[in-house]
Formats: sequence, C-alpha cells, structure tokens
Amino acid sequence: MRRRNLVPGSGALLAALTADQASKALVVAEAARLAGGVPFAPGFNLVFGRNSGVTFGLFGDVPWWGLALVAAAICAWLLRIMVAAPTRSEAVAAGMIVGGALGNVVDRIRFGAVTDFLDFYAGAWHWPAFNFADVAVVCGAALLVLRPLMGRRAA
Repeated sequence: MRRRNLVPGSGALLAALTADQASKALVVAEAARLAGGVPFAPGFNLVFGRNSGVTFGLFGDVPWWGLALVAAAICAWLLRIMVAAPTRSEAVAAGMIVGGALGNVVDRIRFGAVTDFLDFYAGAWHWPAFNFADVAVVCGAALLVLRPLMGRRAA
C-alpha cells in the first residue's frame, strides 16, 4: 500500500465533506426563504429541495437506508483505492468522491433524503438541483478519468 498519498486523499475527503455539510446547514437554516428559489446570478438560483433518489431522482422509491448502504459500500471500496493510490492526484480524486458520497449519506441518515440547493437554468429549462457533494463526486470522477489521459499525453 502506498500510504504516502493518504494525507492528500484524506484532506480532499475532509474538505469535500466539510464544505458539503456546512453549505447544507446554511441552506436548511434558510429553507423557508429558499423554498421558492432566490435569484443569485443570471442563470443561477439558490433553492431548497430534497431528493430521495440518486442522480436526477432515479431510484426515488428505494428506501433511504438502502441507498445509504450502497453508498457506504462504494465509499469503503473507494477508500481502499485512495489508500493504495499510486499518485497524489488519484488519492485526491478518490478522496473527493468519498467525501461527497459521505456528505450525501449523512443527509440520508439525518433527513431520509439529500438536500439540494444549486439551481442552474437557461430560460425555463432548469438543470436538476444539486449540492457540493455532487460537485465533489463529479470533479473527483473526472480527475480519475482524465489523469491517465494526461499522463499518456505527457509521455
């Protein structure tokens, strides 16, 4: 195992989890005000919503604890990847994914659903609302996918 990358991976995990939970705490505290959406910038609102499913509301009929168990199992697998990561960027990417996934697991345990609040739109078309945990997962996954491609290009 390459534990030298454990520190940057753990740092990314904690940063993602902390940013996610702190932002959701603020949103929950302002839930009544955000329920109808608050314009923040052109094409972007802050809203308060809860998603009982996963991405785009898929599997919304699955019990919260079922989704939490699946996410926890995936987190355990990704933690192993983070600990054994051969590069810092891979450890950071895995840490970001785990931190984001754990942020949403915490929401499922506390509320039975995930708190979403970032609402991007164009005209009347709205992207499904999401949160910082989702951002961390997507950025971590993109880094895992792009890292090998960047390495080949440099060689």
